[in-house]
Amino acid sequence: MKPPCEIVVWYVIPAIRSELAKELLNLGMKQKDVSELMDITQPAVSQYITDKRGSGIRLKNEVRQMIKDFAFELSTGESTKADLIPRTCLICKNVRTTDVLEQLGINKSDLDDDCQSCMGSEVE
Repeated sequence: MKPPCEIVVWYVIPAIRSELAKELLNLGMKQKDVSELMDITQPAVSQYITDKRGSGIRLKNEVRQMIKDFAFELSTGESTKADLIPRTCLICKNVRTTDVLEQLGINKSDLDDDCQSCMGSEVE
């Protein structure tokens, strides 16, 4: 089984990036501008918006709203590229461990006690 920190890298962060890229595009930004703002390549943006990356899990509505709010702040200049990492971490911490594990078909009882807080919320 993959440790929770690896699940974050392979599933949670890409899902957040995918939603953020889509929201920024919906707000009128060009793929090139999105890639520069998110510090990723333009082909990565293309893969996020076409669900070739970041579609391994579904984010809850509350988390999607946090991403939407952040995208709006980025598009208006209220937030900047410097806010990307701290806000992504904040959003990631609001993703429930149990939701992700369930979507990936992982039994939470298989997790070691030391792994319970890796994904930002404790396993219930």
